[in-house]
Amino acid sequence: MEDLDIKEETAAAEDVGEIRPLRETGSGELVAGLDIGTTKICAVIGEVFPDGSVDIIGVGTAASSGMKKGVVVNIESTVRAIRQAMDSASDMAGCDIETVYVGIAGTHVKGFNSPGIIAINNQQIRQREIDAVIQAAQTVKVSDNQQIIHVLPQEYMVDDHTGIQNPLGMTGVRLATNVHIVTADVTSLHNLITSCNRAGLNVAEVVLESVASSKAVLTPDEMELGVALLDIGGGTTDLAVFCNGTIKYTWELALGGNNLTNDLSVGLRTPLQEAEQLKYRYGSALSSLIKENHIIEVPTVGDRKARKVSQKVLVEILEARIEEILQVVNKKICGSGYRNRINAGMVITGGTALLANIVELAEQIFDMPVRVSCPQGVGGRVEDIESPRCTTAVGLVLYGSTARSVQPAESGNVITRLKNFLKNII
Repeated sequence: MEDLDIKEETAAAEDVGEIRPLRETGSGELVAGLDIGTTKICAVIGEVFPDGSVDIIGVGTAASSGMKKGVVVNIESTVRAIRQAMDSASDMAGCDIETVYVGIAGTHVKGFNSPGIIAINNQQIRQREIDAVIQAAQTVKVSDNQQIIHVLPQEYMVDDHTGIQNPLGMTGVRLATNVHIVTADVTSLHNLITSCNRAGLNVAEVVLESVASSKAVLTPDEMELGVALLDIGGGTTDLAVFCNGTIKYTWELALGGNNLTNDLSVGLRTPLQEAEQLKYRYGSALSSLIKENHIIEVPTVGDRKARKVSQKVLVEILEARIEEILQVVNKKICGSGYRNRINAGMVITGGTALLANIVELAEQIFDMPVRVSCPQGVGGRVEDIESPRCTTAVGLVLYGSTARSVQPAESGNVITRLKNFLKNII
């Protein structure tokens, strides 16, 4: 079997499309994305030009040992890894970065839809009316240990007219909206921001990872028709459903690529580091495609000699776990009420998307078209981000490139809100 990294990343690179040459730096604004994952920390620096295009000018990664299932469990270890990743990205870009957009994931993150309505008395709708109706939609009871990080408008309704994307300038009696609200655990949020601050970085905004990833791998047509985005990282699996151009549903699962590695380590009695290498070198999501007589060497613990094991045994261990993850996700999609609106299929990204034959298994389970994607829509050093592992970090750069020019007044800055929240508790 070909080496998985080479085969899958080469295939993924074909999806990137036309590559723009790296332009002379200095004419654009710098935006940095920081994906603080369970297995790795990835920092990406982009240069945003006046025409809205983005060139990647710096990429840095570091092993992550202070995170577990998307939550900081060791601040000092996380700080060291953040510094290492940011220093590598800054050295490549030839610049210093002080502010970053940071991704967040984990089962403590919750998403739900909420309506809002205000009277406008046959007046023309201005921005302040739009802000007011969104504010009305987010005045819902949120648990004391949860903090709102996103208020994402889905659609507006002016009187009996529905499906309006921007009601600015319209006239009616009442204005209504539906929004998707995302909340995160206050302690987890605080520890994430503290880790960045101790690494010498200011946090511009904390962004749900699936929202960021969507910026890098989904096309406008897919989001309009209806698409499911599945980001399978090391510690978590993030699901987001989009249709009619907006986000409709989000969900977090505390299972990911680390569970596959742990299963291999236990099942084959091999160290975790060796299990990770075996997973990507010989792994697959479908054991039926593996020949019975293909034998591989499996390193053992201590000074014992390596054992010879059938590759099919290795793949059967991986298949059981990845099938479990996909079945749980499928059950959640069916229960979300949006299954029949996913007309463009599913896009899988994240490090576990590199597992061979994951597309074939996913298509069997979800009964829809599935593709694996790496970051798209950027220029510059694309050869350094041509992998599903970099999707969230690149997505954070793309998110930041638009967030700087459009700051929604209704949601405010999550960092300011968190400080006020903690101050009130104290």
